[in-house]
Amino acid sequence: MPLADRSSITPKVVVATTVALSFISFWRGAAIVLADLASSSYYAGGIAEQAVGTAAPWFILGAMLFTFAIRSVYMESCSMFVRGGVYVVVRDSMGPFVARLSVSSLVFDYILTGPISSVTAGQYLGRLIQEVGSLLGQRWSFSPNYFAAFFGIVVTIYYWWYNIKGIQESSTKALRVLQIMTVMVAALVIWCPITLLLRGNVHLPPAPVVANLHFSEEALGWWKGTHWLNIPFVVLMIAFGHAVLSMSGFETLAQVYREIASPKLKNLKITANIICVYAVISTGLVTIFAGMIIPAAERGKFYDNLIGGLAMNLAGPAMLKLLFHGFVVFVGVLILSGAVNTSIIGANAVLNRVAEDGVLLDWFRKPQRRFGTTFRIINVVTALQLFTIVLSKGDVYLLGEAYAFGVVWSFLLKSVGVLVLRYQRHDQEYKFPFNIHIRGIEIPIGLGFTTLVLALVAIANLFSKQVATKSGLAFTVVLFVLFTISERINARKHKHVAGELIEKFNLETQPQASTAAIHARPGCILVAVRDYSRLKHLQRVLTKTDLRRNDIVVMTVRPVEVRAGEYELSDNQYFGDYEQELFSRVVQVAEKEGKRVELLMVPAIDPFDAMVQTAARLKASRLVTGVSARMDSEELARRIGLAWERLPEPRHPFSLEVVSADRPAVYVNLGPHPPRLWPEDLDRLHELWLQLTEREAFGSKLHHRDVVGMALRRLARDLEGERRPQVVEELKRELRSPENDHSS
Repeated sequence: MPLADRSSITPKVVVATTVALSFISFWRGAAIVLADLASSSYYAGGIAEQAVGTAAPWFILGAMLFTFAIRSVYMESCSMFVRGGVYVVVRDSMGPFVARLSVSSLVFDYILTGPISSVTAGQYLGRLIQEVGSLLGQRWSFSPNYFAAFFGIVVTIYYWWYNIKGIQESSTKALRVLQIMTVMVAALVIWCPITLLLRGNVHLPPAPVVANLHFSEEALGWWKGTHWLNIPFVVLMIAFGHAVLSMSGFETLAQVYREIASPKLKNLKITANIICVYAVISTGLVTIFAGMIIPAAERGKFYDNLIGGLAMNLAGPAMLKLLFHGFVVFVGVLILSGAVNTSIIGANAVLNRVAEDGVLLDWFRKPQRRFGTTFRIINVVTALQLFTIVLSKGDVYLLGEAYAFGVVWSFLLKSVGVLVLRYQRHDQEYKFPFNIHIRGIEIPIGLGFTTLVLALVAIANLFSKQVATKSGLAFTVVLFVLFTISERINARKHKHVAGELIEKFNLETQPQASTAAIHARPGCILVAVRDYSRLKHLQRVLTKTDLRRNDIVVMTVRPVEVRAGEYELSDNQYFGDYEQELFSRVVQVAEKEGKRVELLMVPAIDPFDAMVQTAARLKASRLVTGVSARMDSEELARRIGLAWERLPEPRHPFSLEVVSADRPAVYVNLGPHPPRLWPEDLDRLHELWLQLTEREAFGSKLHHRDVVGMALRRLARDLEGERRPQVVEELKRELRSPENDHSS
């Protein structure tokens, strides 16, 4: 029945509540987390030693061992299926006030991750340039701090544009970077002991006792001159607080949990263990080696590039050490720059989720017109990071102290939240170890002890880091006020428009898209839309489709920010103002054509995966999409084809049509299909068949398909043998041929 005849009926929108994900292995999950966590090995040791003296490596190693406890906190949190976002979870367990504090500290953590990572990378690069210049007899006089700040600004702006365009972070890229870093770490683990053996006189760093702690002027903060410094336990907590920034990055573990392949909990345990063991070696052990190998008199020169200093003090020829130092800097720039991207992605995801919870104005979530990204949030995050870099003037120590403040408070609030939920919920698949039961009451000793340690360290940092405390509190207050005002405005707004939204669309939530939920017959046409100003492809489908043969399903992908946290959205968070406007336009276009369409919304991180998964579930015969602002039609078709290849077997075959108003449409068959051959190819096949049947006396037993089959098998053998380069080159010439239209 045409929509024009159903004007009195409210259009129904089926909302899939299960996010379409691209599942990754535990190795890739570990690589994503370590891209952030392992980056701290480049700056944590130097910052800690500058604060507490030469005993700092032991505190760094202790912090790395403590990551096993932090791991268990996040694993228990991930094992509880909670919908609504981190703000909703903390609000329900501890109230809205603590919820806003929790989000504020987490965002403060992300804001500082980018500057400290990019500035550290600039420090390593600047020091390397100076060393190379010195060897060449040149004195390049420039301030490493200003160079680092300039480099940090350039890197941050690059990743700002990278995120504005909405380029998805690749787990494959993260894995490659981790593999390269593993080569560097392995070289250090082998080379450092050899250096110590050749020197013969081996001395471990001073033991982590009060007598060996020598705090800098800034490291004590408000503790200085108080009687608390006479208590050894307090002094040790202050020292440990200066090492806690080496644990940064664990929030990413919670964020990748949803993407880890099944069995989820088992793979999460493996991922977490890989992360912790790697961190102990790459950060803890390497920092111990630096304390043993770099001479005490020279160590102050390398606070800002500790691993670079370690590389230049290894045993061996000077040129070999310089080359290795270059490799260390190359790896550092890769992993530290990647941490900048992770910080923007993480902050964007958290603030998007807060906006979805109704705690941030919808204005922030308005998509960028060309790329569809939440550009206003990205702009705010990037601006704050650039402001932080300029304010720090490239001082890694200042950034590190502020960063440690954000890290520990983020961990503490997370741990407290999990501890409270332990008494409110009983559906945890995993619990922090060391629990005892007394008269039916569970006493979480392990989780309670970890929370207590984090609380003590947080208090120690609160009074030892004056600049960090002032800036952190100021940032928290500003964000807290913003959240409070936004929540009240949204509450009034939603109360005013709630009835209007129900009248426009009838939302029906379903776990997944299916033919039963959508009321679309197998063989339907699936049309993907996102920009309500670009619906030409939908109009074309409506004009050409006979509804007696094929139903039309119009779907949009509800972007779920990558690394958006371990929690699903609640039902009332899916359908926002933009989705309402988009489907209103779709209904108008369909009404003009007098044809009925089914409306579907699918939440997803990767839109390509969402489209092919939906087409497969609906058993669609064709997927139609418009052109992309980010890539040409051929690349768009290729990306959708790759997403189809990731579908589990058996894969449902269907055709893809990419429609453009100003250039020819692109047609692709996804799945095995008969190729469209050129007439000359058919003639060549027929001539070969004639030769074989007449000259070789195969007679009627030989068919055209036998000739094609043998040709394909010979091609497969050539690709596996010595003739592969020649075959590939010949295929490239074929692709460059003007007769080739790339449409087979």
